[in-house]
Parts: sequence; structure tokens; C-alpha cells
Amino acid sequence: MTCLVVDASVAIKWVYSEDESDLAAALLIHELRAPDLLTSECANILWKKTLRGDLDFDAALRSTVALQRAAVTLVPMPRLSLLALELAIRLGHPAYDCFYLALAALDDHPFATADLSLVRKLRAAKFREAEVMTLAEAAALPA
Repeated sequence: MTCLVVDASVAIKWVYSEDESDLAAALLIHELRAPDLLTSECANILWKKTLRGDLDFDAALRSTVALQRAAVTLVPMPRLSLLALELAIRLGHPAYDCFYLALAALDDHPFATADLSLVRKLRAAKFREAEVMTLAEAAALPA
């Protein structure tokens, strides 16, 4: 079993059906970790979906409960903040995404995301602190 760091773009697919939700579900066989930022990011995504009418109030609450029960080890952000800020400045990228990168780098685990623009940016920058994987690449990992 592989240990992966996942972000909100992956986790939200476990509770809201959209493109690549099946690939996100395939990651649930692995050991998963994320900064505790995952909780607030997913809540914000669910809030936006209710504002747009994509999700009703009760479904948003059920989704939040399901995310709380997901087998993801949440890591406190203070441990990650210095490296996250360093990476944000160096990469010219928002710090909240860099918390996931910092966790992957510090714990030496691959980072899996459904955010293809982030993957392209990190690969173009030759980001070497951690392996960065698309959701499809991560879903193809053996159990």
C-alpha cells in the first residue's frame, strides 16, 4: 500500500460525483494524508456548490460528514507553514496549495491532485521536493 498526500480536488470527488470521481475513489485503498486545511477547503467547495445550486443544503451537510469519516490522516498546518511559505514564494503559487506540497516533501510521499494546471506548473518548474502525480497516475498505482 502506497502512502499519498491528497488535496481537496481529490477529496471532494469522494462525495460529489464529477469527472474522475472513480479515479479518486480508487485512491481510498491507499494510506492517505493531508494538511488539516483539507477540511476547510472541502467545506468551501461544498459551500460554492450550494450557492450555484449544484448541491442542496442537506446534501452538503451529508457530504461534510462523509469527508470527516474518510480515511485520511490530517496533519496540523503549523508544522508545514515554513516550507509551505518558502514553496509559495519560490513557485509564485498560492500558499494554501503549497501546504500539500510541503507535507509531501517533509514526509517523502507522492502528492496526488486532480488540478492538472498545478501538475503542469510544478513539472515545468522542475519541482523535485516530492513526486507530483495526476489523479489518473495515482489511481494506477498498485494496491
